Amino acid sequence: MATEIEAWTTGPQNDGVFSLEQGKGEEDESYGSDDLNELEVNGNWTPQEKALHEARLKAKAKRRLRKSSSRDSNRESISDSVSGELSTDPHSPKSKNAVNDRKSRTGKGRGLPKKGGAGGKGVWGAAGMVYEVEEPDAKDPNYDESSQGDTIYATVVPELDERELEKTINPIVQEYFEHGDTKEVEMLLRELNLGHHKYEFSSLAVSLSLEGKASHRELTSRLLSDLSGKVLSEKDMSRAFDKMLKELPDLILDTPEAPQMLGQFIARAIADHALPMSFLDCYKGKVDCDHARAALDRASVLLSMKTKIMRLDNVWGVGGGQRPVKHLIKEMNLLLKEYLVSGELSEAEHCLRDLEVPHFHHELVYEAVVMALESTGDTALQMMVKLLKAFWQTGLITLDQMNRGFQRVYDELAEISLDVPHAHSIMETFVDLCYQDSVITKQLRDSCPTRGRKRFVSEGDGGLVKS
Repeated sequence: MATEIEAWTTGPQNDGVFSLEQGKGEEDESYGSDDLNELEVNGNWTPQEKALHEARLKAKAKRRLRKSSSRDSNRESISDSVSGELSTDPHSPKSKNAVNDRKSRTGKGRGLPKKGGAGGKGVWGAAGMVYEVEEPDAKDPNYDESSQGDTIYATVVPELDERELEKTINPIVQEYFEHGDTKEVEMLLRELNLGHHKYEFSSLAVSLSLEGKASHRELTSRLLSDLSGKVLSEKDMSRAFDKMLKELPDLILDTPEAPQMLGQFIARAIADHALPMSFLDCYKGKVDCDHARAALDRASVLLSMKTKIMRLDNVWGVGGGQRPVKHLIKEMNLLLKEYLVSGELSEAEHCLRDLEVPHFHHELVYEAVVMALESTGDTALQMMVKLLKAFWQTGLITLDQMNRGFQRVYDELAEISLDVPHAHSIMETFVDLCYQDSVITKQLRDSCPTRGRKRFVSEGDGGLVKS
């Protein structure tokens, strides 16, 4: 037993730990050294063998360094574990140093600090590192120097693409057709970033008005005139109408009268100085499309009708609620006089629809009744009854508008009788004819005012009035 203990103590030791790798490494070193000695003895060194010999030496040195570092880390980890078992106090300085130690505790590596000692929380670099002074960048979002002056914040509006432009412009134009305020449209357009698609606003507005009423086209012409020079330039207007001329073959599918209407738009824009005077000259002899040629010819004819370029206010007719009341009354009187001359009901109905003032049709009823009272003979009376009956049957004049028109005549009948002495009797006859043709109701007929007759008894009664 004593001999065995002596053998153990005299054997190779490494701080109480026996390493198999050490023995294996020694065998490898002894084997490699024997081979190299044989080569040196024989003297058969070639360049390739010499390079291989140097590579082996470098690899061997690296293996020795790696093995020595791993042995040191293993010894430290074992000693720490043994001391940890003996000392259970977590607040001991040794345990605290082990926790905060930056050396690898996995048993690998050379035991050096991570990142060369430049890593860790609250560390900005390795010890002794000096940073150069960096100048502040004005484009840095955190740049806030006292010398930069006043800070100016600008709102960036992204540019609308072609799809978003149509979705945004259509509601603006449709709403404008309701209120007719060009300043509101100008304010809305200034808030948008139309970019290089600015000219498409004019083409979209004209396209929508072609599918609408004459009043919509009149409002569109006013809008283009008011926006010219403020939001849209003459170049933008020219590009818009040039695009419309190229799209006429497609527009004519939905609106057969598109060439004539577009020609009127061009003539009105030139008269309003929204388009340059040389716009038509640029297309002379250069147009191959028949529809575009018809539109340009229409614009040329309208402009040549005026010796001086004036606002073509009546190019879209005189309809719409935006017109003055006196102007509408004048147009209705002209309509009734032309009907008495021609007797064409369809033409009268077409003219009334073009006025586009259904809320003002009671004025037509009033003017028709007054004109019948002032006329001589029964012909005008019968024609007015026929006209009101046709408007009533087609629904062009509603019951409310009919009642309001007759009631206005009832209220002013006393004044009318000053100019027309037999106004009451003519009115009774006219009301009966209208009731027989179902133009008015029985209640409206019964509310017609009548003037009482003074009948004397006889000449010898002393002028007494019969009760």
